[in-house]
Amino acid sequence: MWMVSPPSGIFNHFKKLFLSEQAGRAQALEFVRKNVANALSMANLIMGLSSILCSLNGQYHYACWLLLIGFLLDLADGAVARQLNACSALGAKLDDFADFTSFGLATALLLQAHGILDGLLAIVYVLAVFSRLCFFSSGIPFMYRGLPCPYASSLLTGTYLLTGGNLVVLRIVAMIMILFMVDQGFYPHDKVLESQLWKKMVYAGGILMVLFSSYSIVSLYYLIWSTTYIFFPVALWSCKV
Repeated sequence: MWMVSPPSGIFNHFKKLFLSEQAGRAQALEFVRKNVANALSMANLIMGLSSILCSLNGQYHYACWLLLIGFLLDLADGAVARQLNACSALGAKLDDFADFTSFGLATALLLQAHGILDGLLAIVYVLAVFSRLCFFSSGIPFMYRGLPCPYASSLLTGTYLLTGGNLVVLRIVAMIMILFMVDQGFYPHDKVLESQLWKKMVYAGGILMVLFSSYSIVSLYYLIWSTTYIFFPVALWSCKV
C-alpha cells in the first residue's frame, strides 16, 4: 500500500530547496565580490605578459597599447577592491606581481637593450620598480612614497608612441623616471574613480582614446595625464573624496 506524504512534508522539502538555492546564490555573489578586483589584477598581468611577447617579437607599438590598457586596469582594480571592501593580502600580492610584470619587465623591454649600457639601464629600471613596490611603504593612508610605477610606465609608453620609438629620448625619460621612483618624496593617492567628476572623466577619456584614437593622440593624452600627476601631484591630483 502506497503512503502519500503529507502536504507539510512537501512544503518543507521545497522550503529547504529554496533556502539552499538562496544560500548558493549568496555564496556565488560573495565569491564574485571578493574576486572581481583579483580578476582585474589578473587581466593586468595578462596585458603585461602579452606586452612582453609583443616586444620580444619586435611589435613595440602593440606592446605600448597593451601597457596602456594595463594602466587603466591597475587604476580600476584598487577602486573596485575598496568599494566592495574586498581588499586582501592575496589581492595585494597579485596586484604587485601584475604591476611588476606590466610596469617593470614589460616597460623595460621598450628600451630595447642592444648593448651593455642599454641592458644595464633596463636592469636598473626593473630594480627601481621592484624597490618601489616592495620597500617604499609610506605608512600614511592614501599616500605613496616615490612615484607610482604605473605613471612612469604610462609616460614612457606615451613617449615611445609620440617619438616613433626614438630610443635616445626614451632612455633619457627612463633615467628620469628611475630617479622619481626611488625618491623618498610623497605622492597623494589619485583615486581617479573615487574622487571628483573631472578625474572620472579623465579616466573615461583614457578608455576612449585607447579604443578609438590614433597613436599620436593617444600618446599626447597619456603624456599629459602622467606628466600632470608626476610634476603637480598636490596641486592637481591631491585626493578630495
